[in-house]
Parts: sequence; C-alpha cells; structure tokens
Amino acid sequence: MRKHNGMRPQDIVILLKIVLLGKQEWQYQDLSRSLYISGAEVNTSLNRSKAAGLIDYNRKRVNKLALFEFLEHGLQYVFPVEPGPLSKGIPTAHSHPAMKKNIISESIYVWPDLKGKEFGQSIDPLYVNQVKAAIEDPSLHEALATLDMLRAGKSREVKMGLHYLKKILSIEQPS
Repeated sequence: MRKHNGMRPQDIVILLKIVLLGKQEWQYQDLSRSLYISGAEVNTSLNRSKAAGLIDYNRKRVNKLALFEFLEHGLQYVFPVEPGPLSKGIPTAHSHPAMKKNIISESIYVWPDLKGKEFGQSIDPLYVNQVKAAIEDPSLHEALATLDMLRAGKSREVKMGLHYLKKILSIEQPS
C-alpha cells in the first residue's frame, strides 16, 4: 500500500459527489466526467480517502460520520480560505440562494467566473474545475457552498453550515 501523503481539496469534492449520488450506481469515469477530474486522479483520490478511513475498502461507500468530523474540525485548517478581491462570479457560502434566505449579510461571496451573475468577494474554489461541476449539478453547488460557510464563515455561518452539512450527509440531528 502506498504511503498516505495527506488529503487534497478535490478529495473532499469527490467524496461529497459520491454521497450526493446516494444509491445510484457509478463508475470512476462518471465521477471523472461530472467533476472535470481525470480518471487517474479520481482513483488516486479514492485511495487517499480509503487510507484516511473516509471511504470503505471497496472505495464505494463514504464513511459519513468520519467525513463530517473531518469537515467540522479540520476543513478550515487544512484548506483555509481568505475572501479576496471583488469579482464577478457564482454565489457561494452564505450567498448561495439556499443559504441566503436564512442568513442576512451585507457581504457577498462568489467563486470567480466570468459567466457569473453576482458581484462579491472572491473565494477560491477547492479545485480548478469546481465551478464547472457545480454549475452542472445544483446539489453539488449547494454542498460546496456549505463547505465554504465552514471555511470562510463567522461562527453563525459555521453553525448554519454544520446544520446543512448534517442534512446533506443524512446524519441524525441531536434531539
């Protein structure tokens, strides 16, 4: 077995995509096409996730609790983000339409993209082709915007992001 050299940002996106596919059958080339990541990188990514205990030995079923714990406690430290200059782009974090209705904020965060319709502070996506993949898959867009709430948000945004993340991962809410 190869040595684990740490997670990469696209690993998180690949795991989220698998979760979002639910019980739907998929193959590596399906992930590759939909996420604009090479098949070899999907394979390598799933090997890293397996070594980290975030996916099962068959590399098909995500360990949702472990993924949630990693995202809750490690995402902002492993893949930090600092809102950048104003840019035209696609809304993310609390500026995503699904989040906007629950969080009132004067700041707008976007992934830079010339086809975007919003104007706000830029947030670097986790990987280069993330915006293309998110535009084609609204549920992936919402999930990635939720992660940006954890990466760039203040405490209320982080709390709301964790709530959304539990829904996405289908993790029971404490009573």
